[in-house]
Amino acid sequence: MRCARAWRIICALCCIAAGVATAGNQQYEPLSASVRAVLSGNIADRKPSGSSFRSSAEAVEWLGVMSARLARRIPDRNYRLELLRAIHYEATRAGLDPQLVLGLIQVESGFRKYAVSSAGARGYMQVMPFWVKLIGQPADNLFHMRTNLRYGCTILRHYLEIEKGNLFRALGRYNGSLGRAEYPNLVRGAWEQWRFERKQQPATTPGP
Repeated sequence: MRCARAWRIICALCCIAAGVATAGNQQYEPLSASVRAVLSGNIADRKPSGSSFRSSAEAVEWLGVMSARLARRIPDRNYRLELLRAIHYEATRAGLDPQLVLGLIQVESGFRKYAVSSAGARGYMQVMPFWVKLIGQPADNLFHMRTNLRYGCTILRHYLEIEKGNLFRALGRYNGSLGRAEYPNLVRGAWEQWRFERKQQPATTPGP
């Protein structure tokens, strides 16, 4: 088990070190009118309604840990924190683990905002342009940070629902490689690097 996990992590690191946008080749599939309406609504609601963290303490701890891990890839602290807040918000909003989304971005683009794959997928989460026509607006810019994250998280949630929660198959759909293990294993290996557990909170003592 440990050997397999280590191998997935090594593969993910090798791909990112090579600067390759490894995926994002989602396949076009016709959507029913009702599904398109739901996805379009999710994309259109761009303005954050508030913090996605349960408390200010959680925000400080999560952002501090993740910022330290991301510093080598994104030296600009202010931009790094802006990206992390956006990832946490969009992932949480879509019902996804923010650390999973970080792992997916690591594999997809190596945290390169303007990454473009050989298939034409764009941005952090390597979103295929046909999604803009399907569920977005013509002015949507897939290189815009929050737009890219909103699309990517919405698409992954859509695939999870199609696959009834099966992450392996949902990741395969996201990559356009359904049924093959390489990409899901890369993402799950990268996900391990972003695992986060809050420090044990001190127990409160009852008053007199």
